Amino acid sequence: MNDDPRATGYEPLYTLKPVARDLWIVDGPAIRFYHMPFSTRATVIRLADGGLWVHSPIELIEPLREEIAALGPVRHLVAPNWIHYAFVAEWQAAFPQAESWAAPGVAERAASRGMALQFDHALTDQAPPAWAGEIDQTIVKGSKVHREAVFFHRSSRTLILTDLIENFEPRKLPWWMRPLVRLAGISAPRGHMPPDMRATFDKPALGASVRQMLDWGPERVILAHGACYGAEGAAELRRAFRFALR
Repeated sequence: MNDDPRATGYEPLYTLKPVARDLWIVDGPAIRFYHMPFSTRATVIRLADGGLWVHSPIELIEPLREEIAALGPVRHLVAPNWIHYAFVAEWQAAFPQAESWAAPGVAERAASRGMALQFDHALTDQAPPAWAGEIDQTIVKGSKVHREAVFFHRSSRTLILTDLIENFEPRKLPWWMRPLVRLAGISAPRGHMPPDMRATFDKPALGASVRQMLDWGPERVILAHGACYGAEGAAELRRAFRFALR
């Protein structure tokens, strides 16, 4: 593990990394959450009209802004849950033509932290016309605390989650954090929903949402924290949410 407190083990940071055709991830620096370093990751999709869809924007620096701008016009900025919104304002300032989309609870959470974020649209269970037919979506049911929008990129068969599964790789963590993630069951390669989040969910309602994701037929799963699943996405989903599918 690098001694740099912003290192994540997913270097290089702040650069587009291709995952599939018209789909990239961008790894960002570690941020502190509950006093622990969490890696950050954005997902970028180029839509059929050439516009870019950016999920969970990370910290924006000038080289990344230039690389993104060269890829296409940023049209959509997506804050997928009540935790992932911190850098949206930076992207709004850099790409003022982009429309901003927020999951339930995002604006309220930001306001409670003294951030006057403005969003153009609320995310719902239905994909808006801007990306309908290319990206499917739903708001995961079962919790009044954690309301997360999840997405499925049809052409690459990629499911995009944020915090519903955490899959930290111990070798990339500080030594003191490794036993904590193992104890919590969020250690790669068998990552799960964090136990504090799981405690807020009604299992039958969550199970229905997971079945909808399985119906999409995901081949890979992108996560915000830790290792993504590059294959057998549906099997990993069944494993991680077995407790809700019984």
